Amino acid sequence: MPTSVRSFAKINIGLCIGDRRADGFHELRTIYQTISLHDTLRVEVARGTGIEIRSKDPRVPDDETNTCWRVADRVMRSLKQRAKITISIDKQLPVQGGLGAASSNAVATMLALERALKQELSPEERLRIAADVGSDLPLFLVGGTVLGVGRGEQVLPVQDIPKIDIVIVTPEIGVSTPEAFRDWDEQFGPVERFGPESGMPPRDRGAVAANSSDATSLTQQNASDRMSKFSRTAFMWLAGSLPRTFGRGFPGQSAAGVPVSVDNGGQAETPLLDLVRAGMENDFERVVFPKHPSLREAKRALEREGARYSSLSGSGSTLYGLFESTEQAESSARRLSDAGLPAIATKTVPRSQYWQRMFEF
Repeated sequence: MPTSVRSFAKINIGLCIGDRRADGFHELRTIYQTISLHDTLRVEVARGTGIEIRSKDPRVPDDETNTCWRVADRVMRSLKQRAKITISIDKQLPVQGGLGAASSNAVATMLALERALKQELSPEERLRIAADVGSDLPLFLVGGTVLGVGRGEQVLPVQDIPKIDIVIVTPEIGVSTPEAFRDWDEQFGPVERFGPESGMPPRDRGAVAANSSDATSLTQQNASDRMSKFSRTAFMWLAGSLPRTFGRGFPGQSAAGVPVSVDNGGQAETPLLDLVRAGMENDFERVVFPKHPSLREAKRALEREGARYSSLSGSGSTLYGLFESTEQAESSARRLSDAGLPAIATKTVPRSQYWQRMFEF
């Protein structure tokens, strides 16, 4: 019998892009949060060899470029198993949408294979395989609210937060993460990269450098400061010590020093809102919005609907807004959809429910 598994999506609560590293990746800081929207995978193990990917969505690759294929191959090698693996993907999440769908699908494949084979990888081997395949994969081995550092693959679980209502907007636009990083480098990269070794004519080097001067000042000259600011804000949030200046509520602190919701004037407030209102931003908006102005307008539409906070998720194209109630989120999603913006109301998924619901059918 096939093993069925839910493959949950994520959003990014802030994303800070740092300098390019020696390995070619950028240093990142982000807060990941899993949400209730999901794909469903069915993984079947039978006699034979090979890996087959099935999906009715033509955008899903069915060869070794698929992250599920790559993870399945590594899992079978690590467990020293031989079998015919069939992975069927009921695709509900957008492709190239910034919700981590492909990465989540891959981790779901890993966990379903372990269950089907009745053999588990060590936690260290799970993490090694996940990080080897992609930067976003390890977060789905944790779930809930997760701090991501390094290139995003170094993940630290943080205290589960109460559920919060979200509206997800998924425009019919695909944003390539590698292209978004290239756009970032072109617009905000260090001016010295346009030196003689670049092969760029001197006049063009000067023009690009001039157009990039403000961005260079903002990002590269202060990259370390920006990364430190993000880390300090995240630390203050985790310690429950963000300033009490955000909205009606503010974070409290438990005996263990972790943030808890506080009822201020009858209004329960989640620490997540305090975090995002402390200045967390997604750097990708600086390069994605100019290239896709409709995404900027979608963010403004969420704000007009009353979102307490709205942002691009990952490199996009998905945007999300945080709302005060289920009723407000659902009515806003209906109005946005009626206006031509595909929108759906959902909720965050704390870590405990993430693991409970994964195989619950």
